[in-house]
Amino acid sequence: MEPKTNTATKNTATATATATATAAGAVLQAPGGPAGPGAAGWLRRLWAQDAFVYSLRVFIALSGAMALCWWRDQVALVTPIFLGIIASALAETDDSWRGRLRAVLVMLACFALAASSVQLLLPHPAWFVAGLALSTFGFTMLGAIGERYRAISSATVILALYAAITASPGSVAAHAPAGGPWHVPGLLLAGAAWYALLSLLWCALFPHQPVRQNLARLYDQLGAYLRLKASLFEPVRGVDVERRRLALAQTNGRLVGALNATKESIFSRWGAGARATLPTGRMLRHLNLYFLAQDIHERASSSHHHYNEWADVLFHSDVLYRAQRVLQLQGVDCARIAQALQMHEPFVRDGAVARAMGDLRDAIAYLEAQGRAEWHRPLRSLRALARNLATLDGQLDAAAHPDGGERAGDSSLLDRSPRSLADAWGRVRAQLHPGAPLFRHAVRLSLALAAGHGIMQLIDPVHGYWIPLATLFVCQPTYGATLTRVSQRIAGTAVGLLVGWALLRLFPSLPLQALFAVAAGVLFFVTRTTHYLTATAAITLLVLMCFNQATGAAHGLILPRLWDTMIGSAIAAAAMLWVLPDWQGRRLAAVAARALAAHAHYLREILSQYATGKADDLDYRLARRNAHNADAALSTTLSHLLQEPRHVRSHSLAGMRMLVASHTLLSYLSALGAHRARPAGEAADLAQEAGGYAAERLEALAAGLQRRQVDSGAAVVAGAVAGADGNADVDVDVDVDADAGVAQVRPQAQKQSQSQSQSQTQSRALALAAALEQAADAGALQGGDGAVSAETLRVLQTQVALVCRQLGVIEGAAGALVGKA
Repeated sequence: MEPKTNTATKNTATATATATATAAGAVLQAPGGPAGPGAAGWLRRLWAQDAFVYSLRVFIALSGAMALCWWRDQVALVTPIFLGIIASALAETDDSWRGRLRAVLVMLACFALAASSVQLLLPHPAWFVAGLALSTFGFTMLGAIGERYRAISSATVILALYAAITASPGSVAAHAPAGGPWHVPGLLLAGAAWYALLSLLWCALFPHQPVRQNLARLYDQLGAYLRLKASLFEPVRGVDVERRRLALAQTNGRLVGALNATKESIFSRWGAGARATLPTGRMLRHLNLYFLAQDIHERASSSHHHYNEWADVLFHSDVLYRAQRVLQLQGVDCARIAQALQMHEPFVRDGAVARAMGDLRDAIAYLEAQGRAEWHRPLRSLRALARNLATLDGQLDAAAHPDGGERAGDSSLLDRSPRSLADAWGRVRAQLHPGAPLFRHAVRLSLALAAGHGIMQLIDPVHGYWIPLATLFVCQPTYGATLTRVSQRIAGTAVGLLVGWALLRLFPSLPLQALFAVAAGVLFFVTRTTHYLTATAAITLLVLMCFNQATGAAHGLILPRLWDTMIGSAIAAAAMLWVLPDWQGRRLAAVAARALAAHAHYLREILSQYATGKADDLDYRLARRNAHNADAALSTTLSHLLQEPRHVRSHSLAGMRMLVASHTLLSYLSALGAHRARPAGEAADLAQEAGGYAAERLEALAAGLQRRQVDSGAAVVAGAVAGADGNADVDVDVDVDADAGVAQVRPQAQKQSQSQSQSQTQSRALALAAALEQAADAGALQGGDGAVSAETLRVLQTQVALVCRQLGVIEGAAGALVGKA
């Protein structure tokens, strides 16, 4: 049957699409946008790009090193200095100049230890491979401490292989007259220290630029989320809403990552102020923008009803198109804020959202005047949605003037960095078990490097270090990332060798080749996180040019480099398949359990504020952030799962159901949190009871998922035994006693008893939801002094009812997930 429509609806849809396209184009032209034409505007555009600033720093380091070597007529020393610069740049993380200084000292100490160990152990291959494997495992495990130490640890392992390459007997740098056997480690450390000095000076001269760039990325992600959220309001029958919700959940994961990166960037520069006094000046402005982004995210992720039900009930009205237009324009405003932050210019609003809000209110008022009973509940939710969008619009106004002074309420941030050596060791020790993904990756990478070194000894013990180096860069923590790196590494190496061969033939001049080497190094760092194939081609070209600077015989490096890369990549792929493979399906239930537990805690924090009054304190913001982090982790795990081989992807459909159910629940909780106000008093007792019951059920489901995940191996073994005995069709369940550590067969009668218990819990949730909806429909709720308004109380009751109804969906998704375990 064809969906009904009318001319007004079609015209509204066309007008909305046209207005959205016009508004999106206005991002580049509206007030507060990028600088105008001319040399000054062009330079400001470049300076606003984070990639340009990064590439400028790398260019200064590489060109300075190249100029020094040419000036001293020691071109053979270019390669180890360049490799030291590269390793140092790979260890760089966003930090204040004080934090960067501490990181540089730790980095140089690790680099010195690694380079010295290589120099001592290189003449003894057996000791060298043992030391390489053990140090790789140890440094990889140090990544559990935090992002700063993860980058330093990874760069240290890379530098160890660089030291082996430059100190090997076939290396030109090893025989250069530079003052003794330890000159290669000295040159590597000199290159690392040179870039570290540049990075430290940059942090001191431009302390706020990385924060502003992180804020720009955050608001850009907010804009993308709002525009995608607007697609849920499209009142068209037959639309796959679940697919759109899945895409929204995945976008939310990227948005949460941007929020976390911005928070760490601000905190690293605020430092002790997060526990003492508030910052001032530009840092206060950035802090206000961050808190506003948090509030916008809570309201943007809110849901007040089932949108597909709205599409059926209000199919012949344009009210949902009005709401969609408001969200789209607010998303455009967030993108404009991002551009204003990048260009360091003021953000000026154009009034389009205010006009769209007026149209939305008029449309709601028109529907209310019709007095149709079937529109009663949707209109109540639409009024709540309109208030939410109006408040979000006010937050965008505040983002246009973030210098308005200190934010009201608690402005503290949680310090997630280790506070002591004992704390740091505790984080590492927590990962020292075979079930931890970091432990499995550390073991896998260590054995892969050892295997690569062994094959190198068989094939080419002098020049074959590109085999373990390729293994190191290709071997990633997940199967999908490793497989992607394999193809990109091989293709990028082939492209780089082909381009290098052409440039060597066309431009035999060594000074010109030196410029090519510097340009290739800059291109590598600009593209290494976004276009790995291009980055691989660039670093291959740099190696060819540097080798030709020292020997003039780079053509002999082309084919061995390609074969070594292919062998090293194959080793990494084999290790991913055969050495402690970390299939995401095995962890999916545990990740979902953490998400449900975080949602339950978030719900309890919200309910406590309905009892005591709204307060955006650290406890509430932490519960909200943990819930979104857990939901983002579930989205990331599912994304990795979908990249794995088909035979281990049996959890994919169940995982998608759980992700959509989890994010839908989180959207209901976000709306509940967005409408917090004064204490609700006794009028909200039923909502408090229902919310408490929902939190208990979520915690119980989380505990059940966690237990089944822990014992899934035994359950699978028991199922395999039953299948081997020919009893695969026997109507029994396998249950695992976690205390006894044995698998037990649960007969059908016990299974039916558990099903009846689950049915009773679902019935209670539905009964509580129905009672809350009836109370909200009655509308005869009184509130005295200090009580919440009747309208907000109805929103509380409606949202808790939605949460209770969502419990059944969550339980179904959890059951499907456990059934696949």
